[in-house]
Amino acid sequence: MSNCLFCKIVSGEISTDFVYKDENIIAFRDINPQAPTHILIIPREHIETLNDIDQSHVELLGAMQLTASYLAKEEGIYEKGFRTVFNCNRDAGQTVFHIHLHLLGGRSMGWPPG
Repeated sequence: MSNCLFCKIVSGEISTDFVYKDENIIAFRDINPQAPTHILIIPREHIETLNDIDQSHVELLGAMQLTASYLAKEEGIYEKGFRTVFNCNRDAGQTVFHIHLHLLGGRSMGWPPG
């Protein structure tokens, strides 16, 4: 997708400091962090929303969650606690239409979240 911010990051058109990269997933710090640790975990494949996933994406979504746990350990928030969040569409707070998993931690989280 030529207008997609995250696709431009995946392609290298926009540079960022990656905290994780593999053949299917990249992760980097959110430019507007909502917690001391706020990392975005995104697939290299462009998928606009969670409404666009299907059975072929099960392994990818699982890998994104496993990456979040790995990064939580690396960031030192694994033991105290962390939150992972997918937002789907505007009313849920999705602003970039390329699915992404938020990893948040380093502070107490309230409930309900929004």
